[in-house]
Amino acid sequence: MRRLRIGFLPLLLWLSASASASPATDVLRPFEGRPVYIDFWASWCVPCAQSFPWLNRMHARHGDRIRFVGVNVDEHRQDADRFLTRHPADFTLLFDPSGALASHFQLQGMPSAVILDAEGRLIWQHSGFRSADTAEYENAILEALRP
Repeated sequence: MRRLRIGFLPLLLWLSASASASPATDVLRPFEGRPVYIDFWASWCVPCAQSFPWLNRMHARHGDRIRFVGVNVDEHRQDADRFLTRHPADFTLLFDPSGALASHFQLQGMPSAVILDAEGRLIWQHSGFRSADTAEYENAILEALRP
């Protein structure tokens, strides 16, 4: 796992510059002082579709203490919208058609997830999704919630 230090404000300003869907002011408040689980996904990704029910459960279970954000990297928003009609998300969604944020984290595949701690430091990064490994993924969330 790579460790890097990036604060929430620079991350959100950078994300809002590359993702036309949400201005930084809309996403800044919920991120401040809370860990965030960022899931990168694409409409063509079969494991992404499999991960959404689990992400919805995690959001329902832990969303009061950690922010869940799905970042779509499809070039065309309508592809993401079609995916979402079949696989709804109960968590915050952002759109990054340029893939700038995904490139920043040097993702190796889809889906990929990162967890940033309350100070904005990368504390966990994972590529892929397997139902058999969800306990491991949830343990990373619980670890991020420790004081």
